Amino acid sequence: MSIATSPVSDLQAAQGALLTPGEVAVLFRVDPKTVTRWAQAGKISAVRTLGGHRRFHEAEIRQLLAGVPQQVAPQD
Repeated sequence: MSIATSPVSDLQAAQGALLTPGEVAVLFRVDPKTVTRWAQAGKISAVRTLGGHRRFHEAEIRQLLAGVPQQVAPQD
């Protein structure tokens, strides 16, 4: 018996997982409202759920995160 997948889930699988503003905020160590402002300003792309919530493509976020310099703790 095979399980059929819907076109929506196939499309989502092809594009990768979707992250919530809170999940993106944890990755960038910022407030979730900051992530929302970035989306409103067009700095990161977002998709809207049927309920109107923003979701972010994990692949894009990971790519952006790779370009963010890491903070290094000062050495004594």
